[in-house]
Parts: sequence; C-alpha cells; structure tokens
Amino acid sequence: MEETYGTSPATGTAGREIPPAQWRDLRDWLSLVERHGELQRISGEVDPAEELGAITFMRTRDEKAPALLFEKLSHNPLGARVLSNILGNSKERYALTLGLDPSLSILALIDQTRLIMKGRVSPVQVSPQAAPVNEIVLTGSDIDLTQLPVPRFWPGDGGPYIGTGDITFTRDPASGRINVGCYRQMLHGPDRVGLYCSPGKDGRLDREAWWAKGEPCEVVAAFGVDPAMFMAASIVFGSSESELNVTGAMTGHPVELTSGVAVSLPIPARAEIVIEGLLHPGDLSQEGPLGEFTGYYGSPPSPQPVITVKAVHMRRNPIITAALMARYPSCEQGTFYAIARSARVLDDLDRIGLPGVRGVYTHPAAASGFGMLVISLQQRYAGHVAQALALAAQCPAAAYYTKWIIAVDEDVDPTNMNDVMWALSTRCHPSEDIDVLRKTWSTGLDPSQFTAEKRPYGSKVLIDACKPHAHLAQFPKSTLLRREVYDRVSARWRDLGFEGPPPDLTVFHKG
Repeated sequence: MEETYGTSPATGTAGREIPPAQWRDLRDWLSLVERHGELQRISGEVDPAEELGAITFMRTRDEKAPALLFEKLSHNPLGARVLSNILGNSKERYALTLGLDPSLSILALIDQTRLIMKGRVSPVQVSPQAAPVNEIVLTGSDIDLTQLPVPRFWPGDGGPYIGTGDITFTRDPASGRINVGCYRQMLHGPDRVGLYCSPGKDGRLDREAWWAKGEPCEVVAAFGVDPAMFMAASIVFGSSESELNVTGAMTGHPVELTSGVAVSLPIPARAEIVIEGLLHPGDLSQEGPLGEFTGYYGSPPSPQPVITVKAVHMRRNPIITAALMARYPSCEQGTFYAIARSARVLDDLDRIGLPGVRGVYTHPAAASGFGMLVISLQQRYAGHVAQALALAAQCPAAAYYTKWIIAVDEDVDPTNMNDVMWALSTRCHPSEDIDVLRKTWSTGLDPSQFTAEKRPYGSKVLIDACKPHAHLAQFPKSTLLRREVYDRVSARWRDLGFEGPPPDLTVFHKG
C-alpha cells in the first residue's frame, strides 16, 4: 500500500518564525533539559513495581518538579532506564521541546503553539542501517518484553503498563493515513501487549475498519519516544491528518521513519523501543484497571484486544518513557496538554469565525486540562457570550469530556484561576447565567457518572461570568492602576528590594 501520512499537503516549516528545536531524539532532549536544570537523575536502585510510581507521585506534588530519569532498576537484565514526569507541569520543558523561550508566559506559549501548529512538515525515510532504534532487533522466540523494567504504578493496577508515555501507529485502510495516538498498553506476556482505545478515537476506528474487512490490524508502538511526538499523539487533529506531519512542524525537523521487518507500517527511527505487531479479531485478554488522569482507577477490568508482537527494535540501554496518571500536579498530562489543547481550541474558534476572543485556557488542575475551559472575550453584541460558550463547548478540540466552560471579559486572564474566581464571584448571577448541555461526548473514565454504561454520554455547564451586556455602561468600574504609575513602579522594582519580575498587568485605568 502507498504510504500516506495525511491528506493535507506538507508546507515545510510554514507558520514557524523561530529556529528549529535544538534536539533530534529523546537523548538529545534529555541533554538539553538537563543543561536547563530540568532533569533529576535517580541513581539508587528502584523497584518498577509501585516504588517507581510512588517516587514519581511524591516528587511531583511540587508543581516545579523536574523530569525524573531512573538509572538503576531491579529485574532489569537489559539495563533499561525509565523516564517519568517527562513534561509534567513544566511550561519550561514544554517551551524547550518546541524551541521556545522558557520564560514566556502561558498565554504567550499558547500563541506561539498556534503559530507553530499551522505548519506541516512531512516525515523522511531513512535506511534501516542508519536508524538508531535498530541497534537490537528481536523476532520470534527471542522476543521477551518481560525482560524490561515495566512499571506498575498503582497497587490497584491490573498489571504492569509498558505503554503510558507511548505512541501507537495505525493506518486507515481506506485512505492510507497513518494515525499517531497515545493509548495505554498493559503487558500480558513476553510477546503479548493489551491495547485499550477509548470509543471514538482514531486508533480504535482504524482497528474496527480492518476487522470489518476480515483482516488483522497492523500496529507499531514506541515506548521510548521523543516528547514532541508524545504531545502530538495526545492532541486532537482532524481524522484525515497524520500527527507525523504535525510533529515535524512542532520541532522544525521532519520525523525520521524507517522500515520494519514484520508489518508494512513504518517505525520511528530514533525511538528507544519499538514493537511491530498485529491485532487479530477476537484475540482479547482481561485488561485494567489503570490509575488514570482523573486521579481514580479507570474502567473496571474488561476484555480488550491484544497485540501479538512480531518484532522488537531497541537501542542499547533503552529508555522507557513512562507517564504517571494521577491527580494534579502529579499527572504527566498536565500543563503541556493544557497549553496545546488551548491552542487547538483557539484555532477551532478562528475557523468558525467567532469574533472578540482574547484568550482560552483549559486548566491542568481540572482533570489534566480535560475538565474546564475558560474563554476570555471582548463583548461586541447581544448574545455574544452565549454564542462563545456554546461554540467553545462543542468545538472539536474541546468537545471530549470538558464539563465546565466559563466565559470571562477581556480584563480577566483566563490562565489565572484567582482572576477567574473573582469574575465568577462578582459577575455571574447563578440563577440567570448558568446553562447545561446534555448527552455530550464523554469518557468511560469519568467516575462521576453511574452506571458505567452511561459514561460515553456526559454533560456540560456553560457559565457566563461576564459583565451583563445590557448593562455594560452601568456596571461598576474595576479598581485598576494607571499605566504610567505601573510603568514607573516596574522600572524601580529591583531598587525597591523585590526579586523577580514585576507582575504582568495588561488592563489599566481609563479616564
């Protein structure tokens, strides 16, 4: 079959006005973040069964926790390492991954992300001999994934999970488009890996399409992957688009692919560990639960498809990228996902044509960026706020799971929960300013919905925390500084004995 990475034509680095990122694979990235003080190496021996998860959780209760590289693990004949809290809640590591200035604000990072993601850079094919992932290639009876230190994060997990900070390739049999998704993968045995895909996700749709043809679904999965591809795999793009093209735009470098030995899908040439395998109709094993991004165990154990592993590729002393799923701030899918999802929501609203939007933020503390969205806008006409709430709630990037959609005025920073709470408390009249959408797209991982069969359907609360449009002229004026006084104090900030930069204020007294 002809290789297809997406129907959108590649546009080189169009949309990117900054130099390419200064790394090409996970090992380069680790060197970069270590130079910036964003990596902690753990040299003492650690048990991957629960102890690694406990250390990661306890260390990441601090929002500023670095990435954690576990260098010595028990039950580890291959000398593998495990990297956890890869991006975590660090806007600095997010910025470094995309080649951006780590000192930028969240709002600035969202703007830069939107610019970068407008581009598309097609992958390039390299020879198998030039691919670092082919330092070791195993097939047949030589395959034994149980020789790797696969983490079991939580005591109630259904087993060890080799796929958490992973990527998975599948192909649409009709178009040839290669999807890159992030799906949890439980290790069942030496050459058997369970694959859980939520309803509606492209990987699941691809699988079902192959099975409808009476054929197995080819799968390629990488368990030691560069952070940009992990990010792209976690974000919603059009079903006809391949995240491979997006990843190239995010870093400014084309993704390097090479041919495998067992399936027709390509494999990422610079990954740490890659498997090639097949999903056969009817081949199921009991999977789950896993401690999830909600801070609860996910859906109860159930039969899920199993990848029959046909080949393993890996670098020497490979690194497994492990994503702890937990309550904020310990969840891997935190700030990076909130920034990237916010950028995608803004792009959706631009395409729809909603005017007056000043900012959007999907807060990481709200179920890792899934639970709450705040939209800031300049009101321009009657009904503008209601329109903005409805469109933000149901645009493609936000439709999945999001429960709370809050609209605030342009003088409120949507990334600042203190500002948002102030607007909720002083501009929202609950009996008039709250609406509910029912039977919306949700997830089986939502613990608030009973019975479990109801969980694919959710609901959304739309909250108008803006000044009432009909009374804008009469609404009390906010207490604000004069711009000239703010500038004068900012210039003297250090002379006054304060450390760090002055607060970044954008709205000032008029008149």
